[in-house]
Amino acid sequence: MAGIDSSSESLFSKWIKRLFGGKQQIRIGLYGPPNAGKTTLANRIVHDWTGEVMGSVSPVPHETRRVKKKANVVINNGGGAISLDVVDTPGIATKIDYHEFMDFGMNEEDSKRRAKEATEGVIEAIRWLDEVDGIILVMDSAEDPFTQVNITLIGNIEARKLPVVIAANKIDLPNASPASLKSAFPQHPVIPISAMSGHNMDQLYKRIIKEFR
Repeated sequence: MAGIDSSSESLFSKWIKRLFGGKQQIRIGLYGPPNAGKTTLANRIVHDWTGEVMGSVSPVPHETRRVKKKANVVINNGGGAISLDVVDTPGIATKIDYHEFMDFGMNEEDSKRRAKEATEGVIEAIRWLDEVDGIILVMDSAEDPFTQVNITLIGNIEARKLPVVIAANKIDLPNASPASLKSAFPQHPVIPISAMSGHNMDQLYKRIIKEFR
């Protein structure tokens, strides 16, 4: 900033933070295993507050293979508000086998290309852990919570001391058990939701404002 020395600029920055209650723009990453519903949730959040969508959804794993970001999503829920950059990341997997894409009808060449892109997406997603201010960890509440992916993600997030909210997704499924996620990860808030139907999203928005603002 021209005409202002570094010490003055630092004081100015601190004054701005006090005036606006801290960091004005929060970058939140949506993380989780493939097909947990990250993009469905990203679309739900973005559509609820902007009327737009972020990405396409598919039953084929690793549909999202590049990080996508939607800036300036303002959530206003009751007594609080927050402005977010929503970052939708590729599904995290410890192993990507091209044969799983062939099971969905892709030929071998396309399956190998898809697997390569998915692997690159996982690497990009892990790198983005250093670029976000907080995490919405999306887990399928109908699946076993004690997977290698979930435990590895929790460990990486905690090592970076990032605030995290666990979205226990797909509670509309008959075998869903959000209580299992709460028992598995009691150190973090767990909000049962259905990103598909929008059920209980108001509670998730309240928790987002509480944890990330």
